[in-house]
Amino acid sequence: MRFKKAFAAAGLVAAAALALTGCNSGSPAAPEGGDTTAPAETSTPWTVAEGFTLEGSPTFDKIEERGKVVIGVKEDQPGLGYYDNVTKERTGFDVDIARWIAASIGLDEDKIQYKAIASANREQAIVNGDVDYYVGTYSINDKRKQEIDFAGPYFITGQGLLVRSDDTDYQKLEDLNGKTVCSATGSTPIQNIKENFTEIKPQEFDLYSACVENLVNGQVDAVTTDQAILIGYAAQQPEELKVTSGPVFTEEQYGVGLAKGDDAFRAHINDLFTEGGDIWQQIFDQNLGESGIKVDQPKVDAY
Repeated sequence: MRFKKAFAAAGLVAAAALALTGCNSGSPAAPEGGDTTAPAETSTPWTVAEGFTLEGSPTFDKIEERGKVVIGVKEDQPGLGYYDNVTKERTGFDVDIARWIAASIGLDEDKIQYKAIASANREQAIVNGDVDYYVGTYSINDKRKQEIDFAGPYFITGQGLLVRSDDTDYQKLEDLNGKTVCSATGSTPIQNIKENFTEIKPQEFDLYSACVENLVNGQVDAVTTDQAILIGYAAQQPEELKVTSGPVFTEEQYGVGLAKGDDAFRAHINDLFTEGGDIWQQIFDQNLGESGIKVDQPKVDAY
């Protein structure tokens, strides 16, 4: 799978549409019964499975005993994983992917507990059993796979740059030598900066939103993370911020993080993604479809 149209080409007008779309993502309520792979002509394209069982999955056994699922998420990424403190609504592509998985094992919204986990703490939260699975712009890589397993990928993007609207439209990371670039602690982009672009001054915070605040205030020169995330931030402050038009610097494959060795649960999620292409497309369209991004659903890596 590859992008058919570059993220940056979408522009800020398309990004504004993304923010509005993200606010209209799948409703928390899901209809009862039915096949979880069958699309429905509603704002919630999945249905909640009935009588579901999953042999050989310690994670599912724990969920079943508890009577609810605990999902790790992000809360500060518009269009992907966002929590509105005023409306108390949780929206975004990643959040709806997480809901779809929960519905596939028989759990509606009232049986979901969300936990916001910072990027640097994701593996430990999964290893400790603090969350049953994690869905939140979580890039699959070999280092992380030493501690946890991944289902997916369910989405592919790449590292880009967010800058102030009146600043240089940087085309590559080397253009920022001597400048300060901010990203989330423990994220793939900040590691890329530290390891491969040593003339750039890295700045880290737990949340991307803190990086964006420092960018607006002039304390950093750019924010770097996946372009899918940056477009959402640019949409919130289009007069202040822009996503640079240069090409993406990496390929990031988003996966669902889960306990290492739970092959049954990982296989179930991979099967859900493989068989549920129509649902995946509706989730994408409702959250990111109007952003100008054109993508195909990636094939899962059933390792």
